[in-house]
Amino acid sequence: MSARSCCLGMLLWTATTAAWADSASPQTAPLGQGYAGTGVNVAIFRQASLVTFGDTQYAAFYDGQARMVLAKRPLGSPQWQTRPTRYSGNVRDVHNVISLGIDGKGILHVSWDHHNNPLNYCRSVEPGSLELTDRLPMTGAERAVCYPQFYGLPNGDLLFLYRTGGSGAGDLMMNRYDCRTQRWTALANPIIAGQRERNAYWQAAIDPRTGAIHVSWCWRERKGNADLKTNHDVCYARSDDGGQTWLRSDGTRYALPITLDNAEVAWPVPQQSNLANMTSMAVDGRGRPYIVNNWRPAGEPTDQVHLVFRDGSRWQLRRVGGRQGYPLDLAKPNGFTLSRPLVVIDRQGRVIVILRDAARGSRISAAISQGADCRTWRLVELTSQSVGDWEPTHDAAVWQRDNVLHLFVQKCLIGYPRPSPQTAPEPVFVLQWRPPEP
Repeated sequence: MSARSCCLGMLLWTATTAAWADSASPQTAPLGQGYAGTGVNVAIFRQASLVTFGDTQYAAFYDGQARMVLAKRPLGSPQWQTRPTRYSGNVRDVHNVISLGIDGKGILHVSWDHHNNPLNYCRSVEPGSLELTDRLPMTGAERAVCYPQFYGLPNGDLLFLYRTGGSGAGDLMMNRYDCRTQRWTALANPIIAGQRERNAYWQAAIDPRTGAIHVSWCWRERKGNADLKTNHDVCYARSDDGGQTWLRSDGTRYALPITLDNAEVAWPVPQQSNLANMTSMAVDGRGRPYIVNNWRPAGEPTDQVHLVFRDGSRWQLRRVGGRQGYPLDLAKPNGFTLSRPLVVIDRQGRVIVILRDAARGSRISAAISQGADCRTWRLVELTSQSVGDWEPTHDAAVWQRDNVLHLFVQKCLIGYPRPSPQTAPEPVFVLQWRPPEP
C-alpha cells in the first residue's frame, strides 16, 4: 500500500501491512456470524463490547436469529468459546445494543435491548461462566432505559449509566454496584437533567489511578425536531468521590442536577453543526480529560474530527486532520460517511483516534498524535477492506494493562432510520493492534 497525501491535508499519511481481519490473520480472532442489517452489534454507545477479567476476555453479539450470544477466550488465543443465550433483542433498532460489565469478583453483568423501555439486566451465575441468571432488578427505578453502559471502578465496583426519558427530553442516571454486597444503589439522580426540554448525550471515562469519573456531553434540544441538527456544545463534569458530588474542570462544585444553566461548556458548538452524540473520551496520566467528537465547522462543506482537551489550565481544540468531501447526512442512503470516533491515550502520552471514514474507503484507521500539542497526526490503516458502517468500541482493561488495542469489529449497515432486512449476517471478530513505537 503506497503512501497517500490526499483527503486529510494535515496528516502525515503512512500505511501498514495489517491484514483484513479473518481467521488466517494472527491479528484477529473471529467469534461467529452476527446480525448486520443494522449497526446494533457495533454502535459506539455499546461502550463495553469487550471486557476482561484476569486472563479471560468476554464478548457479546446478536447472531442472525437475534439471539444474544456470549463468548470468552484466554487472552492471546484465537479460539473463542461461544454460547447462545435464552435472551434476544430487537436487532432492527440500532439503539438496542448489548452492554457488558465485569466486577471485581469476575461476575459478568449484561444489559441489552433498550430503547426507552424497562430494564433488561442479568449476571453470570458464577465467575467465568457464560450461563446467565434470570432477569434481575437494580434499584426499581429503571423504567425507561436507553444507552445502558457499565464502567468498572478500581475497587471492583461498577457504575451503570443510562438515559431515562427520550430524545430531546431525558435525564442521565447513574447507579453504583457494590461488589462486596452485590447490591445496586442509585446515586444523586438525575446527574444531568434535561428539564423536559432537552437531553444530554454523554461519554464517560474512569481514571484507573484515582477512580475519578469524567463525563462529557452535548445537549439535544426538544424544540426543533429533537434530531442531530439541534445538538450543541461540548460540556464537562468530574466526580472524585464515586459520583456523590460533581465538579467543573476548575474544581468548583456543581449544584445537582446539572442543567443547561449551570453546565460547564468545554467548547461551544452551535446548533445546526451536525455535532455527533455519544462519542468517547479518555484521561491521560495526569488526570486530564480528552474528548473526541465530529461536527461541521461554520462555513465548511463537510464534517471534521475534533479533539477537545484540558491542558491543565484551559480547554484546547485541535482538528484531527482535515477531511475533504463525504459530508455526513443520516437522512440519506449511504449518508453515514464518518463513524463517531474513539479516543485512547497510550503510555507515551500520545493521543490515538480510531475511526471509519468513507473518504478512505470505510476502512478502520488510527490517527496518532505526533507531539504534545496534538497539532500534527500520523495516520495508520488497520484494515484493507471496507467495514461498512462500523463504529469503534474496545476492551478498556486490556488497553490499560497491555497498551494493546482490542477492537470489536463487524461489517454492517447502520440501518437508521430503517434497517436492511436483506443484509446477510457478517463475521464478528476482534482486531488486535499494538501502536507503533514513537
